[in-house]
Amino acid sequence: MHPEMSEITRKEVLAKMRRRYVAAGLEYKGKLINQAVELFGYHRKAAIRALRRSESKPGIVAYVRGRPRKYSAEQLLKPLKVIWLAALQPCGKRLVSAMPEWVPAYEQDHHKLDSDVRESLLSASAATLDRLLAPARAQHRRRGATRPGTLLRQEIPIRTEWCEESAGFLEIDTVALCGGSLDDRHAWMFDGVDIQTTWVEMRGLPNRGQAATLSQLQDVEQSLPFALAGLDADNGGEFINHHLVAYAHQRERPLAFTRSRPYRKNDNAHVEQKNYTHVRQWFGYERHDNPAVVSRINALCKGALGQLLNFFLPSMKLQSKRREGSRTVRVYDRAATPVQRVLVRAEVSDEKKAQLRQLHQSLNPFALRRQIDKQLKEIDSIRQLKA
Repeated sequence: MHPEMSEITRKEVLAKMRRRYVAAGLEYKGKLINQAVELFGYHRKAAIRALRRSESKPGIVAYVRGRPRKYSAEQLLKPLKVIWLAALQPCGKRLVSAMPEWVPAYEQDHHKLDSDVRESLLSASAATLDRLLAPARAQHRRRGATRPGTLLRQEIPIRTEWCEESAGFLEIDTVALCGGSLDDRHAWMFDGVDIQTTWVEMRGLPNRGQAATLSQLQDVEQSLPFALAGLDADNGGEFINHHLVAYAHQRERPLAFTRSRPYRKNDNAHVEQKNYTHVRQWFGYERHDNPAVVSRINALCKGALGQLLNFFLPSMKLQSKRREGSRTVRVYDRAATPVQRVLVRAEVSDEKKAQLRQLHQSLNPFALRRQIDKQLKEIDSIRQLKA
């Protein structure tokens, strides 16, 4: 507003400009808006609203839009706030649906409501409830609403490259046996591969829950021919949770627990390539939603299939990589089976090496393959049966 203009003068000038604004054309209205901005210091939108506002005549009550209130905000807010807090602070739309059950419960647990208050609570719209609860939302704003998984992701370091030389550092992942319909009512495969030896352990999971994953991870640790030293997982909730963090850290020798970057599969390249060769090639892409298959899958993975993969199927490890012009030259080591790599590791005990050699001598890869095919047929037959 102009510094020398009094409040009375401002009202008189604005009233005169309003009368002109009503009868003015489009071009002159723009000039009046510019004048209001310059004289009164309004924002342009505020100037438009001020010029459009009609003067209330003496003795006439200004018209208020919307239906008249049929409730007292003070009377409604007390029981409404109690219900809202007990129901974990839902939005108005969810609260409207909850009211028919929560209002009678409030009367049983607290006190009887007046009939008009009770009726108002049951008939109030979602917008009305949100409007009444707006101050309470500001007062009871939730702090630290980040989910535990997000908090844990901030605490678990990211790993993009492996520099450890000892065995026992596993990349782990889960594979859905969903048949193209991912709804978690199907079985999953837990897949883990040791970085240095390429030793593979797989387990079937009835679901991707934290308890099921941790249980099979503990079983995997007992089956490894060396001590488990570290885990590297993706950012799925089956791995990034308090149960697995406690399992890794709350022990005499804590595990190195790291994670990959989101949506960067190359960070877990060792296990990602095994997801096809060790899971899809054997179990396919069909849907396994009969819980009875999980125990059969675990028996196969801990038995014939695991023995075939670790004792008789060699793999090549990438040693170095370099660019030569437009070409990438990769250098691999000599192909070797996982058990061959395990037998030359110094961290593997002599007793365990002797057990592995004895087991290796007793196995026949062709017999293992026949046994695997037989068990896979049984798993497929059970898979097709309805649970």
